[in-house]
Amino acid sequence: MTHRLTPKDILALGFMTFALFVGAGNIIFPPMVGIQSGEFVWTAAVGFLITAVGLPVITVIALARVGGGIDALSSPIGKAAGVVLATVCYLAVGPLFATPRTATVSFEVGIAPLTGDGDLPLLVYSLIYFALVIGISLYPGKLLDTVGHVLAPLKIVALTVLGLAALLWPAGSLAPATHDYQRAAFSSGFVNGYLTMDTLGALVFGIVIVNAARSRGIDSAKLLTRYTVIAGLIAGVGLTLVYLSLFKLGSDSASIVDQQANGAAILHAYVQHTFGGMGSIFLAVLIFVACIVTAVGLTCACAEFFEGLLPLTYRQLVFILGLFSMVVSNLGLSHLIQFSIPVLTAIYPPCIVLVLLSFTLKWWHKSSRIIVLPMLVSLVFGIIDAIKTTEFKALLPGVAQNLPLADQGLAWLPPSLMMLVLVAVYDRVSGHQSTTAHQQ
Repeated sequence: MTHRLTPKDILALGFMTFALFVGAGNIIFPPMVGIQSGEFVWTAAVGFLITAVGLPVITVIALARVGGGIDALSSPIGKAAGVVLATVCYLAVGPLFATPRTATVSFEVGIAPLTGDGDLPLLVYSLIYFALVIGISLYPGKLLDTVGHVLAPLKIVALTVLGLAALLWPAGSLAPATHDYQRAAFSSGFVNGYLTMDTLGALVFGIVIVNAARSRGIDSAKLLTRYTVIAGLIAGVGLTLVYLSLFKLGSDSASIVDQQANGAAILHAYVQHTFGGMGSIFLAVLIFVACIVTAVGLTCACAEFFEGLLPLTYRQLVFILGLFSMVVSNLGLSHLIQFSIPVLTAIYPPCIVLVLLSFTLKWWHKSSRIIVLPMLVSLVFGIIDAIKTTEFKALLPGVAQNLPLADQGLAWLPPSLMMLVLVAVYDRVSGHQSTTAHQQ
């Protein structure tokens, strides 16, 4: 007999997927885009939604089609390159950036206003926070129960309250857009969507979602694909609604907070202005639940991945990853964002190329060359874009500074498309020649 998920479990799987995605970056970056983009807020929002919602949902669907793992998705580029890509993605969205960021954001929003931004309060908080993350992550088979049925609904209710407040009680009026958004609102929003790390997160979470369905006895590949796609779409709708309300919250907050403030400061200023002291407690609880769910999902996914590569057990890896993330989190939020921007700018383009081209594999005679060369080109130009976000920008030659779309952070796009056209033409011609030779 084929097991099927009940409607309640399908909804719980969708809520769990949504909850895994909505972590620190998803809550702090939209208000920043909103306040900085001023009168161009909805143009910037469209760009942001493409990279922060569209690409992650497409990635979940792409993973569902191949069985849920980044290793299967990256098979056309070869095993070694696939392992390198997967390792970089898991480290970026795991212990290096995203997992520590969940702790620093929840600290800055909920605890720092009470204790101050000192090193000792952050250290104590991070110890307690990651003790909880490790404790929950040790039991991955219970994720659908702990996250899907309990923590995710809590998070959704809290985000709904915040979203409705942003619509019903705007804090003030728009500020004029900053220079970057006046010059290129759409592409600034597009590149800021990278910072949520959701596409990389989707590459990592795909297997967590599939395993959650498997834990309910689902073993049919067709059903696993269907349920994962439904879960991805539910998460996509939820993310869009959250982002739209947070753009509105940010764009209306210019009169109560500095336009260059980080997202945590914008959110805190808004709830303090709208709800007073109780609002601050509400926001602290919301951010804590949002962040800890994402941290648990990332820790589980990373431990499962590295268990296959290293001579360590899942439980040992959970402890190692949790403790390492705790150490990194003590760098503080601003430093973490500063370090993550160049890395994400470099690795996002090849990941986007891989995900989008994975839907075209059946079109080609030899799919590996169609994917490998455009990915390589996108990585090279992604690295150039990344260097431009650092103090080493001056070392780049003038040509690199003036590439098409370079001023919009999308210098990788034209050469990647050009390479794709070239290899597609070559694939067609060589395929036709081999077919003709075979017939003769």
